[in-house]
Parts: sequence; structure tokens; C-alpha cells
Amino acid sequence: MAKKSKALREKVQNAAARTFLSCAMLVPYAYRIRLAGWVVSRCVAPFTGWPERIRRNLALVAPELLPDQVEKIVRKVPNNVGRTLIEIYSGQEFLNRIKDAKHTGPGVSALKEAQEIGKPLVLLTAHIGNYDAVRGSMAQQGHPMAALYKPMKNAAFNAHYVKAISTIAEPVYPTDGRGVTSLMRHLKDGGTIGIVGDIALRSAPVLTFFGAPALTPVSAAEWALKYGATVIPVFGIRQTDGLSFEIYVDAPIPHSTPETMMQGYNDSVEAIVRQNIDQWFWIHRRWKSHKPDGFSAYG
Repeated sequence: MAKKSKALREKVQNAAARTFLSCAMLVPYAYRIRLAGWVVSRCVAPFTGWPERIRRNLALVAPELLPDQVEKIVRKVPNNVGRTLIEIYSGQEFLNRIKDAKHTGPGVSALKEAQEIGKPLVLLTAHIGNYDAVRGSMAQQGHPMAALYKPMKNAAFNAHYVKAISTIAEPVYPTDGRGVTSLMRHLKDGGTIGIVGDIALRSAPVLTFFGAPALTPVSAAEWALKYGATVIPVFGIRQTDGLSFEIYVDAPIPHSTPETMMQGYNDSVEAIVRQNIDQWFWIHRRWKSHKPDGFSAYG
């Protein structure tokens, strides 16, 4: 009975998602992006618990924010999530928007140099702006990057989601043993891989993010050390028009220990988030466990 109930629930969820996505795709691009942002912010977020989670996360790591600033972020974060989702499903139209995205930041020359000589590259991005803007931009400039994706629990939704992200750029691999092996082979052969590193894994070491303890995977740094890859943080930042992007390339992270390197990544993410605080996915459970020194369970 439980399995049947779960199957029915997933079927309804997928049908609702497909209906919304199909209807949204009938709307011209610019209006489609704004519509998806509005729907997720005003209609979806209130039923998901996102507003309270955003407030809790901000109370933990940004208590200096005024109440009106917090509420602005509470509205804008789900809006960006909605825009990101429909952009990914917009395929070529999204790619057209990011084709000529400007690359800025202290790491641009290092990135170009590594690409020119065919050196392995680990590009560390984060849940800010639209992380797939990085993949799409790089691929269209002749530098495709392999990436991992976490398969969704809803298999029906996962099938068309994987198709959508594959349209942005390929290859993409699932986060299972075979997928990780394929990713490593790509890096070993001198390719570029992209990793979204601002997630909490229970098996990961505790580093800090915004001054609070945060479980942070170090696999990307370990792979870079193993294959002599250059490690560069890079982010797709949404511009004020809400539709275009700038690809910000931070300075390369020097090789040291995996923990030190990933702490450098966390610091890079924090710096860019502080500059674009309403674009980071504050809905994540980034600080969900291992709270020493009196930190309570947030996120």
C-alpha cells in the first residue's frame, strides 16, 4: 500500500510539474522567465517551508541584516530558483542568452591558460545565480565540461530533467559509482569537470561557511591533487535585467590539503554571495548538522 501511495504521489507531482513547464514554454522567453520566478516565489515557496528556512539560515549567519532586508531575500531567492529551473528547460533559448556572457574576475587569465594548454581543470561552482550558465557558456566557447547530477527520487521527473540539463551541455553523469568513474576518466584525460560544492554531506569534514560549521565535501580537491588539475571557483551571476549573466572567475585555489583547498572554496563562495546575497539558494540545509561551539540546528 505504501509503495502504491508513493508511486501515485510521484505520478501526480510529475504531472503537475510537466503541466506547468509545458504551459510556461508557450510563453515568450523573457516573460516565461519572469512568470516562473513569480509562480515559485508567490505560489510554491509558501507551501514548501522555504521562507522560514531562509529566515533561519540568515539568522544564523547574517544576523546583522534588517528585517526588511531579510524579507526581500525571502521573496527573491525562490524567484531566482524558479527562473533557474525554467531557464534549464528552455534549452537553446537559454544558450542563446548566455552565449556571449562576459567573463570577469581575477581568474580569467588562469582559466584561459589552462584551457589553451589542455591542462585538467576542476571548476567549482555553487548554487548562486544559475550554475548551469557556467556549463552552457563554457561549452559554447569550445570548452565543454563534464558534470555530475544527483538523480531525483521521482524517476519520471528525473528522466526529463536529465534530458534538459544534457541540452545545456554534455557530458553529465549521475552521482553513482559508474558516474564518478566516468567523471574521473574525463579529468585524467586532460578535460574540464564542474562540481557544485556548496552541499552538506554527512560523511564530509566540518569546515566553515559564513563563520558557521558546515559539512563540506573535499572530493573535488582530492581529484585535483591526484591528477594535477587547476582548481578555479566560477559562478554564473544573474544581472539586473534578471535574464542575462556574467561569469565570474575567481583566482585559482593553490594545491595544499583537500580541507584547506575546500575552505578556500567556501571563502570564495561566501565572498560572491555577500555581493549577491539574494541569488544564493538559502533554501538549502547548508548548516544542518555538526554544530559545535553552541550552534543550534539550523537549515
